[in-house]
Amino acid sequence: MDKQLQQFLTGRIWLREHAPFPCEAIDAHIESGHIHLKHGIDTIETPSHFWQLKKSICNRCNNTDQQLFHTFHCARCNKKCTYCRHCIRMGRVSSCSELLVWNSDHARSVNVHVFAWSGQLTPLQQKASEELLASVEQNKSHLLHAVCGAGKTELLFPSIFNCLQQGKRVCVAAPRTDVILELFPRFQQVFPKTTIHALYGRAPDQEGFAELILATTHQLYRFEHAFDVVFVDEADAFPYYADNTLQSAVIKAAKKDAAIHYVTATPTKSLKTTNKSVLSKRYHGHDLPVPRFDSLWGYARKLNKGKVPFKLRQWIDEKRTNGIPFLVFLPTIEMLENFPCDLPRVHAEHPERKELVMQLREKKIPGLLTTTILERGITIENVHVAVVGAEQQIFTSSALIQISGRVGRSSQYPTGDIVFFHHGISREMDKAQAAIEGWNRQ
Repeated sequence: MDKQLQQFLTGRIWLREHAPFPCEAIDAHIESGHIHLKHGIDTIETPSHFWQLKKSICNRCNNTDQQLFHTFHCARCNKKCTYCRHCIRMGRVSSCSELLVWNSDHARSVNVHVFAWSGQLTPLQQKASEELLASVEQNKSHLLHAVCGAGKTELLFPSIFNCLQQGKRVCVAAPRTDVILELFPRFQQVFPKTTIHALYGRAPDQEGFAELILATTHQLYRFEHAFDVVFVDEADAFPYYADNTLQSAVIKAAKKDAAIHYVTATPTKSLKTTNKSVLSKRYHGHDLPVPRFDSLWGYARKLNKGKVPFKLRQWIDEKRTNGIPFLVFLPTIEMLENFPCDLPRVHAEHPERKELVMQLREKKIPGLLTTTILERGITIENVHVAVVGAEQQIFTSSALIQISGRVGRSSQYPTGDIVFFHHGISREMDKAQAAIEGWNRQ
């Protein structure tokens, strides 16, 4: 039995043509029964009053939306084939595709885990952390509802270490790549002897059997019954909360009856768990910065003419003059790309997003223009934030709360400016401001 193949495929459901192993090795393991094959797409016939209805299901992403399947004449099998358009960005899965599933003894951890975190939890953090650990030990789902900058990640450390010591495999999933990129080096420092993999779009190849996996929720399409414990960070973020297949992927990736735990500052009503902890204060004890509203009448028209509105230009110039790092959130990619200034800009598909955020963190650039892609998961010391067009539909109350949460996260700089520039105050803006003020009163 090939140990590397066992380590790679344990807990995974993998498209055969993408497997980084020789065909001969895969064929030998199929013949020996170590690998089980699944069809990429199954077609189920259900009886109706007058005819048989055919329904397709994708065995990788669990998609059952028939509008997201397409039938074509396949050159590979020379037959009519159906493929799933829902997960096509991860490689096309069709009726004649083969998915590899490890069908023998699973790879196991060989590491002696070390907990190398020297920080100290506040009394509120300690209480929430102990409540989460109790839920993990009892295998009951838990919601950690904590304000932005409360130190949610640190609260996970004791529970994760407890699981690793028991030989359990752990996954921390998040909808956004930026969150995974932010978490990965922190977890490497805290668990220096643990094999940790970070999985996201275009992630580099990583070797060995990972006892702890940090992954975007999309990457969990490629796992099946893999994890003893799953934590979903930023569980209310798009696209996770709006995509049933992503929610299904998290359940599919967990072992049968394994509890799933959620961590967020802005939980949706649909997020139901057995137990709950609430953390209403940041770790440094200071209040959350409250966003202020400032009118920016006709900003879209002025930007279309290639002019930065006076108040916005003044705000940017002031931050640059004082050497304060800043983020300017814009409602559309078109507005972002056409913004008339020399500032670097990032969006979801930007190939150098990670590098530009790092440059801002290291003060190599003064500020960044961004879409909502940076609304969560990043920490930049002393950053100030402006939202342009805060009244627009893309800026929901939860998005505005998360954006506001970028400010004042450091104990050295617990305050900072967060301004909602608008062409009319929206209900979502009011809700966000009221929620933050409510947390401060608590």
